[in-house]
Amino acid sequence: MENNLKGKSGRRLLNACGYSVAGIGAAWRHEAAFRQELLMAAVLIPIALFSQKPGSDKALLIGSVMLVLIVELLNSAVESLTDRVSLEIHPLAKRAKDTGSAAVMLSLLTMAIIWGLIFL
Repeated sequence: MENNLKGKSGRRLLNACGYSVAGIGAAWRHEAAFRQELLMAAVLIPIALFSQKPGSDKALLIGSVMLVLIVELLNSAVESLTDRVSLEIHPLAKRAKDTGSAAVMLSLLTMAIIWGLIFL
């Protein structure tokens, strides 16, 4: 089944960029964890860029920070969709939210390991 809401013109890429910016804005407004992680990224990415580490290390450092933001956005999407479907307490809804949270935790752990290995 095709989604009739998707554009078919040359504006598709422009529309997609607009949706992405709207998604980041929604995450900023509604997700405290995303705000905290974005502020963390605002500190850590310049540290990585201005460090005396090789380019490959900088890429790993920045990539690990970006991974946290990406996983947080996906977790927020799962949580929002789960709440949209039903606000009732259900074991599957809990499992969806808990596994999304676990993914965020693992991305943060991965970032900590990478930063620790490169800087320590």
